[in-house]
Amino acid sequence: MRLLYVFLLILAVRLASVFVVQTYYVPDEYWQSLEVAHKLTFGYGYLTWEWVQGIRSYVYPLLIAGLYKILALLQLDSAHLLVVLPRILQALLSAYSDYRFYVWTGKRKWALFLILVPWFWFYTGSRTLANTLEASLTTIALSYFPWYGESTAYLWPAAICCFLRPTAAVIWLPLSLYHLRKSSQNVLELILKRFVLIGLVVAGLGIAIDTYWHGQLIVTPYEFLKYNIFNNIGSFYGSHPWHWYFSVGLPTVLGINTLPFIFGVMETVQKSEKFPVSKQLLITIFLSLVVLSAVEHKEFRFVSSLLPLCLYVITDALSRWSTRASSTMLWTTALVILVGNILPAWYLSTVHQKGPIELMPKLREIAQEYRDEREHQANILFLMPCHSTPYYSHIHQNVTMRFLTCEPNLEKKEQYKDEADRFFEDPVHWINSHIPMHPLTALPTHVVLFDPLAENISVFLRNYRLLHRIEHAEVTRLEGSQALVDQWSKVLGTQSPNLGSLLQHRQSRTGRSILVYQRLKKGEENAFNRGPDQEQQEPDVHDHPPLEDLVLAKENENLFN
Repeated sequence: MRLLYVFLLILAVRLASVFVVQTYYVPDEYWQSLEVAHKLTFGYGYLTWEWVQGIRSYVYPLLIAGLYKILALLQLDSAHLLVVLPRILQALLSAYSDYRFYVWTGKRKWALFLILVPWFWFYTGSRTLANTLEASLTTIALSYFPWYGESTAYLWPAAICCFLRPTAAVIWLPLSLYHLRKSSQNVLELILKRFVLIGLVVAGLGIAIDTYWHGQLIVTPYEFLKYNIFNNIGSFYGSHPWHWYFSVGLPTVLGINTLPFIFGVMETVQKSEKFPVSKQLLITIFLSLVVLSAVEHKEFRFVSSLLPLCLYVITDALSRWSTRASSTMLWTTALVILVGNILPAWYLSTVHQKGPIELMPKLREIAQEYRDEREHQANILFLMPCHSTPYYSHIHQNVTMRFLTCEPNLEKKEQYKDEADRFFEDPVHWINSHIPMHPLTALPTHVVLFDPLAENISVFLRNYRLLHRIEHAEVTRLEGSQALVDQWSKVLGTQSPNLGSLLQHRQSRTGRSILVYQRLKKGEENAFNRGPDQEQQEPDVHDHPPLEDLVLAKENENLFN
């Protein structure tokens, strides 16, 4: 009965995160899962270059597509349910993995506490990310790992992990070798009858699914490694120094839990005979970080699968420390860990980058209700960094939409720049070249952008009126932050970094608010864009001539059709 209560508590926290976490994290949460599932189920949507090149497996999106299909058959496929139910599905899997963590660690109180409070897991545990699925499957597999027995049940979730995310092998290779070394069974027989057999079954099913949906024989794990590792395509989306996972990545994911993790590392190293499991987990963590550090492109979510390993090390160390600590020290430690996780979890889940999530219901309403002079539906232009928002999965209306793409340099062209880079280099030139200006009805009916861009394309926006302003993130007020960094740098005796220069690229493309503009209809020009005393004055065109007078590079091309 106690286990049931524990599971219900875990489930309540994970389900709560579905509704509390209402911010945007990374594009893959939508573009590699929900958007794919939406296109599979409803026949319209957008597939990114990864799906065209075949480096992604359809296994995870198919789970969501199955959910979508059931909703469609029941005529319950509202946009709200299409967004919420996949997150609930992922939250259920995360809750089960958390429960397995509690069982794996010996049902200790610290284990339950530590799996519930980490800010990063609360922030990502219900998101439809392949990394979240991988982290959940990793925890489940670790709970079935034969630390003290001969079970091979862990091989099933581990194999699925490696098929969906080949980089998961950096965790399971050292652990599998440890299993083979400690097993009392015949090693060759164990490899052939369990490792190879389970691997072939999982790989065979995965290849069959992907071959069917990609339309050709394909091995997606190989394609994944070929593009992301061998060809280093990931570096197109950003590069980090080799030590980033050690100095920034893992410490950020752990947050305040970094302190007890360091304590756990010290305890394990000094008394390794008392912490055999933690010792092996530390070896795995270190080797994984070393291998992942060799790849230029790094992200916080890429080490999310190491979180359960780190939490086990912390649980092991704090459980032994608790036997000799005072009650005051125990409660103080727990309170510090709790508060240290609640603050970033609250801010990142409810405040930072909330704009895209609040934007989509407004665009959904526009897609459902708006009609132009010709009774045509809306066509929406996103002048933002590519994949800055979800897409059709959150609107669920087959309206025309266009965004700035950012495919990597797959053909290895010299001085290659993606469409988003070309746009932000010269927004006015891009608009002149890509957006038809005559007749007025050829313009997109709605334009979505971050607030700093509005001034740069003010002439183009003369044809529009501001419909919505949505708060997004505090990314432009750096004065206070810079002063604080300067003070700390002075105390530490180090050179202060210039936050403005560090965020210059990001600031120029994002902003504090997301703006939605709606094209003016006939007779609205004076009402929205000109005051009574300005009707006879020349229009304010800032530093650019009117777009109507510029020669269009592609005058007759309408990219919305």
